[in-house]
Amino acid sequence: MEKEDEFGFGTQIRKSPYFDATVRWGAKGFSVYNHMYIPRDFGDPEQNFWNLVNKAILCDVAGERQVEITGPDAAKFMQSLTPRDLSEMAVGQCKYILITNEDGGILNDPILLRLAENHFWISLADSDILLWAQGVAVHAGMDVSIREPDVSPLQLQGPKSGEVMKAIFGDSIMDLRYYWLREVELDGIPLIVSRTGWSSELGYELYLRDGTRGDELWEKIMAAGAPFGLAPGHTSTIRRIEGGMLSYHADADSTTNPYELGMDRLVNPDMEAEFIGKAALQRIRANGVSRKQVGLRIDMAPLKKPNTRFWSLSKDGETVGRVTSAVYSPRLEQNIALGMVAAEHAKIGTELEIPTASGPVSAVVVEKPFYDPKKKIAISP
Repeated sequence: MEKEDEFGFGTQIRKSPYFDATVRWGAKGFSVYNHMYIPRDFGDPEQNFWNLVNKAILCDVAGERQVEITGPDAAKFMQSLTPRDLSEMAVGQCKYILITNEDGGILNDPILLRLAENHFWISLADSDILLWAQGVAVHAGMDVSIREPDVSPLQLQGPKSGEVMKAIFGDSIMDLRYYWLREVELDGIPLIVSRTGWSSELGYELYLRDGTRGDELWEKIMAAGAPFGLAPGHTSTIRRIEGGMLSYHADADSTTNPYELGMDRLVNPDMEAEFIGKAALQRIRANGVSRKQVGLRIDMAPLKKPNTRFWSLSKDGETVGRVTSAVYSPRLEQNIALGMVAAEHAKIGTELEIPTASGPVSAVVVEKPFYDPKKKIAISP
């Protein structure tokens, strides 16, 4: 019998295995991600940021649903979904990939995990790639099985996350390399652990393979992390914009191509393998792009919260682009943003304006990422 005051909007939005634990630990607000609740409020977002960059936070990201691809043709089928060359991807390795449509537009920017020669997980950003992959498979003529497995990730992120992991799994976990994974157990709880995360900090993702153990896993990690100052938290908009990390639907969608985002390294249109969008991406590379993603410094009073609308960007009274993600960084002491602008206005130092009800606000094109551009923090052991 459900409690009368139980939070929720009905059964069509799923609760993660960690839902009750996050409410118990202070979650005050949720968003919806891949048809599942995801905690987005544990109090002051600035304090959440400082917890992340100074110590460590544990985040329920079970909304990063997995698309599991298995079968004799799994590797060939997986390559057909992405323009990134997977021919050298080893078992146990993770890769950041793009999934593109026939026009070269981005449908998702997930992490791909290779668990075995013919066993892949696509760890999704927010979009229905399970349906896309199943639809592609119908006419692909390949022997594959595609489903959503019982897998729910947590993110343990921040400079103390390694110490917490060592307390949980012992010293052996410390040789897990950046963007690699390992199969482990914690008191009988089956997990895949990877050195990945959506924070640009040192971090790990723990993929729970038994949804009945979610509450238990959350409590074990919080207990192990207590001596290191581990706090419950949510993915930090401040830190992800500092790191220039995409938020799908905000900074990219199916009308955005990899070259506009400067993600040329994730595209190999010259490889022999066929993939969806190959001809379009060859064309785009040859012709160039008419717009580009840029970093922006917005010169106004500190933003009280991230933008909830796309703000227009203008030059000499003409609209030339839009702000996609904006936030105030207390560490950098400035408003920072990602935006998409006409290519001729994408040069560093270009001064643009954001029209507002109280007059125009200056937005200057600057280098991105805004902090730790080489990701030394995340990569270093």
